[in-house]
Amino acid sequence: MTNAAPVPPDDSHLRSLLEATADAVAAAEPLGSEHAGADAETRAAVEEEVRARAADLVALSQDLHAHPEEGFAEHRSVGALAELLRARGHEVTVGIGGLDTALRTGTPENNGPHIAVLSEYDALPGLGHGCGHNVICTAGAGGFLGAAAVAERLGGRVSLVGTPAEEGGGGKETLARAGVFDDIDAVIMLHPFSHDIALHPFLGRRQLEMVFHGVGAHASAQPFMGRNALDAAVAAYQGVSALRQQLPSSDRVHGVFTDGGARPNVIPARAALLFYVRSANPETLRDLANRMTAIARGAAEMTGCGVELRWDEQPAYLPIRFNTTLAGRWSVNQIGTGRKPLPPGIVPEFLTGSTDLGNLSFRMPALHPMIAVSGPTVALHTKEFAAAAGSPTGDKAVVDGALGLALTAADYLADADLRKAVHDEFDASGGVMDVPNFFE
Repeated sequence: MTNAAPVPPDDSHLRSLLEATADAVAAAEPLGSEHAGADAETRAAVEEEVRARAADLVALSQDLHAHPEEGFAEHRSVGALAELLRARGHEVTVGIGGLDTALRTGTPENNGPHIAVLSEYDALPGLGHGCGHNVICTAGAGGFLGAAAVAERLGGRVSLVGTPAEEGGGGKETLARAGVFDDIDAVIMLHPFSHDIALHPFLGRRQLEMVFHGVGAHASAQPFMGRNALDAAVAAYQGVSALRQQLPSSDRVHGVFTDGGARPNVIPARAALLFYVRSANPETLRDLANRMTAIARGAAEMTGCGVELRWDEQPAYLPIRFNTTLAGRWSVNQIGTGRKPLPPGIVPEFLTGSTDLGNLSFRMPALHPMIAVSGPTVALHTKEFAAAAGSPTGDKAVVDGALGLALTAADYLADADLRKAVHDEFDASGGVMDVPNFFE
């Protein structure tokens, strides 16, 4: 009798990490800011608007949570977001940049600084809002509404951009290439997590499909007349496994077989693998891509097969470029809600994924803090995290996050010295990158 159950992973390493993290969290001091930001009257007006909209924001978050939609199919979700914004008197355009479920609204145009708050609302297949995008969407909407109440008096503009299909679809990159962000100076958003963190790294990510082409043959009668594409795919998979020993600790490569032949008695003429390739910096991601290419070609050569390399069916994701000046204002603005956003390096930085916000962060200053909705043991992209995103802690994150985004946007518009520091830091980090052509 065989046992079909897998061996449960030992969690001792995870528990030791959590214990060490708990001590570091308790001792950590949040980032500060040397900039004044908006004045007290402006801040009070922002807070009044966000508090007045709190019930509507939480209701929308719960509605999205109950009706999850996958990327590029978020028609109900974007419609519900648009309805909330229109009810507050804002003109909304749904369907921008070539994406039916993208959205934009904003305060009247002027010659002042222009900051955009971003909303995501796509869900995961089988997990619903296991990444908490219902929180991202509604906190972003509240951040926009709060900042819109004061933008004109501050001589600037604030917009809300709804960005579809973050979960692998690269909606932000598609919108950027269509010019949606061309008139925007900086972007801000948040992401739910297990901790409050002002700056947390997200890895760049590319997708690679390796398709091996062999020669089919009868596996018993004439195997010598075949060229086994599955052998090539297996060799490539093993080559990637060997490569992992030499990778930096921040790099990740993971893949699956998507085609391995149909029957054992036929040597496969086709086999395929799909990999996600991740790294902490654009340059190291490019180097890792080159090494994956070499492995695929070597596997094809050793088995007498051909190989196609299909990179990035959806846009590649860049890592997030930090802007500590914006993050400092976020931290100050969250302390007033009772939260203590952590600086980087406290929570293990390998507990992360990838996001298309990284692509925007190499075009303009960007903010992407984490806001706690769950306990420290709950991971993103799980049913437990989905439950947390729809729980009272998720509701609280919507309101706290909306206030933090709204105040940070108002700070940016109100404080010229802050804006200069934000953009000076961006320029010192390398300035605007030619994102579409970086991997060419």
